[in-house]
Amino acid sequence: MARKAKTQAPADPAPADAAPALIAAEDHVESFRQAREARRTELTEDYVELIADLLDDAGEARQVDIAARLGVAQPTVAKMLKRLGDSGLIVQKPYRGVFLTETGRKLAEESRERHQIVEEFLRALGVSPDAARLDAEGIEHRVSAETLRAFERFTRGKRG
Repeated sequence: MARKAKTQAPADPAPADAAPALIAAEDHVESFRQAREARRTELTEDYVELIADLLDDAGEARQVDIAARLGVAQPTVAKMLKRLGDSGLIVQKPYRGVFLTETGRKLAEESRERHQIVEEFLRALGVSPDAARLDAEGIEHRVSAETLRAFERFTRGKRG
């Protein structure tokens, strides 16, 4: 005689303060992939944005000035400038410094815009100007386009 299978009662929902369940492996993979990509582009964006700022302010961007502003040694800057040149983002001219290509200028402008949106969003939340500026520096590289648009909508709504 066949046994009748027992049916289990549905599990009680987890209490509100319970730790969230482990997310699906594919979602973990995508999260970590995005984080790795953000780390790869962060340094590039910081350099081109700084070079653009130096060019706009003083008309030149010299290796020594870049090193001083980033707080790194000149050989570190030299290696990164080589990479940026190989990527088509900058041009180095002997005795004249560093200049952005059209592609480099576009990347710098996009990075600056992201930074401004994040900084304005943090200020709209009540974060102090100094903390917002410092925090925006890291967040700008990690935030998705969707989240960035939401920050911008929120900030526009706060301005009226």
